[in-house]
Amino acid sequence: MRAFPSDIAFTPAVKAVQARKGSRTRYERVERGGWQTRVTPDLEEFLAGLDMFYLGTATADGQPYIQYRGGSPGFLKVLDDRTLAFADFGGNRQYLTVGNLSENPKAFLFLMDYANRQRVKVWGTAKVVEDDPALLDRLRDPEYPGKVERAVVFTVEAWDVNCPQHIHKRFSQAQVAPVIEQLQAKVADLEARLAQALAPNE
Repeated sequence: MRAFPSDIAFTPAVKAVQARKGSRTRYERVERGGWQTRVTPDLEEFLAGLDMFYLGTATADGQPYIQYRGGSPGFLKVLDDRTLAFADFGGNRQYLTVGNLSENPKAFLFLMDYANRQRVKVWGTAKVVEDDPALLDRLRDPEYPGKVERAVVFTVEAWDVNCPQHIHKRFSQAQVAPVIEQLQAKVADLEARLAQALAPNE
């Protein structure tokens, strides 16, 4: 039984290092009201804009594995205030995540919004669901080309928002495309005006 939600990450070994390095007092204050254990409206809004995240799992003996997951914006969906889920698309058929979750349900979500320099860390457990057509339909986006093979259902135990320090801004193609289109239209307009100005008088 954890005394605080943050104990899922702040193990005795971590707390010992914090004490040795001088940050333990600050994180003791965080423990008393910082981390969340349920999906809040703010987190749900954050998820609605994400088109990618990183999923961490581990083998039975603790060997970690990180996998990129991508889809249409909002494909990591809130099922209830303790449960997230996403459609798992066909890939390279290595099945590392599926295999890991079959023997070790502990999992981790690293959620990144590079454009706004925001990151959210979510600890919990996950399971693979392959025989629930209603759930798969709920998670499927007809506009997204990926073939849904299964669902991954994530039970939230704790989550926290990281500071934006050292996050480099990056923008997706969808975010950049409208800006490029505006610039291209402006360039085309200027080129047309210049051509007209340089045209010989008839």
